[in-house]
Amino acid sequence: MNFENKTVVITGSANGIGRGLAEAYAASGARVILSDFNEEQGSLAAHSLTEQGLKAVFIPCDVRKEEGIKRLMAEAVQHGGSIDILINNAGVSRWKSPYELSVEDWDDVMNTNARSCFLATREAALYMKKSGAGGAVVNISSTRSIMSEPNSEAYAASKGAIVALSHAMAISLGPDRIRVNCISPGWIETGSYDNLRSEDHKQHPAGRVGVPADIAKACFYFTDPDNDFVTGAHLVVDGGMTRKMIYEP
Repeated sequence: MNFENKTVVITGSANGIGRGLAEAYAASGARVILSDFNEEQGSLAAHSLTEQGLKAVFIPCDVRKEEGIKRLMAEAVQHGGSIDILINNAGVSRWKSPYELSVEDWDDVMNTNARSCFLATREAALYMKKSGAGGAVVNISSTRSIMSEPNSEAYAASKGAIVALSHAMAISLGPDRIRVNCISPGWIETGSYDNLRSEDHKQHPAGRVGVPADIAKACFYFTDPDNDFVTGAHLVVDGGMTRKMIYEP
């Protein structure tokens, strides 16, 4: 898909899935605004794209802070002229027993993962509405929004909140031609397949562990201007794992 002359803001894009999304959108012709709490890695990610002749700029942001998000969106418009697409990808996790999970841990996960999606979408939507052209938002949740492992309460709650927030904002922002959708990735390997066992791939009905490009393709679908009938949707991209019945041998 061609996103020439589109400005795309991606939070949490210094590493992992976010960086993969930034690379994919930049390669498709978009002006990419990378943002992350990690300034060193974020700057390196943007520099690697500009070295290839692609359009990218890094703006640091702590998505736990409302003023930081407001500043990010204002600077994104200064650099790109508009905000056409927002990908809310920033996130953290705390794998602690519910007996040990502190209120501070809970609040940090919820504020980073869920509240930031609301704040970033609200602030980006103000510019999208003002332009009259509308836009598209994709919130990155997780299959942990619909299934769990032990000691994942804060993470699961935050990701479930993202799914619900996505369809709520799709309804609220629809009249302004702003579409909001949600993706729940499963196991996405952001390192090297060389570190995986054959069993890791075989347990997936699709026959392999996912890669960031799989999530990028889903984002492309949701943010393509031609797909203006798709909003409020929740797409699970996990190689079929959440549909697989598992019994003890």
